[in-house]
Amino acid sequence: MFNATRSALVAAAATASLAVLVTAGCGGPTSAPGGEAGGELTELTTGLEAPWGLAFLPDGSALLTERLTARVLRVPADGGPPQEVGVVPDVETSSEGGLLGLVASPDFATDRTVFAYASGSPTNRVVALEIGPDFDSLDVSRVLLDGIETADRHHGGRLRIGPDGHLWIGTGDAFLPENAADDRSLNGKILRIALDGSIPEDNPSGTAVYSSGHRNVQGITFGPDGTAYASELGHRTWDEVNVLRPGADYGWPETEGVAGDTGEPPLFTIHPDDASPSGIAYADGSLWMGALGGQRLWQLPVDGPEATGDPIEHYTGEYGRIRTVEVAPDGALWLVTSNTDGATWGGTEARPGDDRILRLELGPTE
Repeated sequence: MFNATRSALVAAAATASLAVLVTAGCGGPTSAPGGEAGGELTELTTGLEAPWGLAFLPDGSALLTERLTARVLRVPADGGPPQEVGVVPDVETSSEGGLLGLVASPDFATDRTVFAYASGSPTNRVVALEIGPDFDSLDVSRVLLDGIETADRHHGGRLRIGPDGHLWIGTGDAFLPENAADDRSLNGKILRIALDGSIPEDNPSGTAVYSSGHRNVQGITFGPDGTAYASELGHRTWDEVNVLRPGADYGWPETEGVAGDTGEPPLFTIHPDDASPSGIAYADGSLWMGALGGQRLWQLPVDGPEATGDPIEHYTGEYGRIRTVEVAPDGALWLVTSNTDGATWGGTEARPGDDRILRLELGPTE
């Protein structure tokens, strides 16, 4: 049962979201001059095959996953041809599955460990990988979490280590919407576990589940004040960016964006034709969100749990699908395209050199 205060919040969110729907000639989101994000954009690496996850290392280089090959590559800090580190075993590919999210241990310099989200059979799992001293080998040292239902689509897959030191995991509903509302399922959830795979004592459910009612989460990030944000692919009406709160229900499958009266109201909503969001990162007072079907970079101004302006679109159609956005140690954004993954919805023909990593040096947007 929702009280009048809750109803008012939903109504307010619905009103605000009307300004977010991208419709030609009807106002809403704005484009920066020339579609640029105000800083220099350079190409770092080309010739990648369906890249997905990206994790920076202490020396400024980054490790990258390829969804279809299950390879982990090392990309130099200043770009150039990547080095193959190794292939993660027992990864099964599907329309959206394979080797997905990646994040480095805070103690990588000493433990040589990164965490990866891998599709498999009978379930998806989160594993710890030990990287060889010369970046020429990897081994699965342990499984942190298993039992995430697999399917052809809706795997989620984004990993992030929060300011609390725990591993946050976005999962999809495995193309079964009822999973998102099922407390017994790890699907359609934000999961939160310790780096040894144990369940944090302050998890609201007593399980790995931190929040529920999500359709397909492919982006998680944190603001400087610790606010947790997630990007979520909607169905046909609204994609969402949410502020994550412990134990909260985000409404799927009964509610999509502001279409319905269940779950937490989203911070931003954008039509799937213009977004289909994946990776998300925080920098310079905004969330920066890659769009797959929308083939652009979204800038979403925020201050903690509040939106402070309308979404701004950059590079619309110029580089195709953007899968991953990460903040490099020098403060620049690395954008990873996704034009070679065989997507049948919102897909695009691969451009010469695809897939690639682009470096965006943030600057004034006026």
